[in-house]
Amino acid sequence: MVLFLIVIIIAIVLGIIGFVAHGLLYLLIIGAVLLVIDLLFLGWRWRRSGRTAQR
Repeated sequence: MVLFLIVIIIAIVLGIIGFVAHGLLYLLIIGAVLLVIDLLFLGWRWRRSGRTAQR
């Protein structure tokens, strides 16, 4: 969970820097892509952990 939060913070910081510095638009794009990938990974982990073992 700590790794998830660190990646979220990095994505937000990259997005802010990319938005403020007009020449660094690619940082905004990288931050947005990183955020989406991290949210998809979190959703995948939550869905996978919800399964119960079948006997």
